[in-house]
Amino acid sequence: MTHENSKIKILVVEDEVLLAQDIIQRLTDMNYEVVGFAMTASSALELIEENPSIDILLMDIMIKGTKDGIQLAEVVKEKYDIPFIFLTSNADKEIVERAKKVQPYAYMLKPFNDRQVQIAIELALMNFSKKSPQQELLKEQHFDAEDNQVLHIKNCLFLKKNNKFKRVSIEEILYVQADNNYSNVITAHDKFIYSIVMKKIVEQLPKKLFLRTHRSFIVNINCIDGYEGNMLFVKGFKIPISKSYRESVFKLFPTI
Repeated sequence: MTHENSKIKILVVEDEVLLAQDIIQRLTDMNYEVVGFAMTASSALELIEENPSIDILLMDIMIKGTKDGIQLAEVVKEKYDIPFIFLTSNADKEIVERAKKVQPYAYMLKPFNDRQVQIAIELALMNFSKKSPQQELLKEQHFDAEDNQVLHIKNCLFLKKNNKFKRVSIEEILYVQADNNYSNVITAHDKFIYSIVMKKIVEQLPKKLFLRTHRSFIVNINCIDGYEGNMLFVKGFKIPISKSYRESVFKLFPTI
């Protein structure tokens, strides 16, 4: 996965062109990738079909066409399983109740600022990973940008760097290393440092793909190139094999 592909991909659904342009510019400036812009539910669904790697939909509740944003959200939830954020300036009780029933993962109230955009995106990812939709609408939302979150969504981990999430394919993770009170997640192109114990990160990884070689190291089995003595070679990195894990490591690699 390249650096560019690690950006969170967002589809904007908004029928007010000037507002849509403002949202797109904000997202781009915040280093998110806007994969498209739709003014109707039908065009939004076409873009979803064309872009299966979309991470989040940011959609206005009231859009033109045969379906409004709430009806679009129902289709997205049932057919595509993508987290969505509602954008609205309408506090009408009936609309709010309809929106609550479709269970958005976050929302933004017009007018909004960059901080509110980031909070909504972070919350949507977190709530989606925990299968916990936003329960209360039209109340102030909070998210600690420095919070140590490791989110497992589909076949990726969303990891924090510079206070923003990046999408990292689990297959691209080479190894995880415990370093005193920190944990390092190493990929072919990046390094993520977390002030949490390694166990918290390992819990999000598929057990069949990752193997413990040492008290402080867990490696991606598919990235092992070979070994020499008590060291594994993992895409150019040397990973130690401790005595207590040696048997289990080499049991998986009988031809080495």
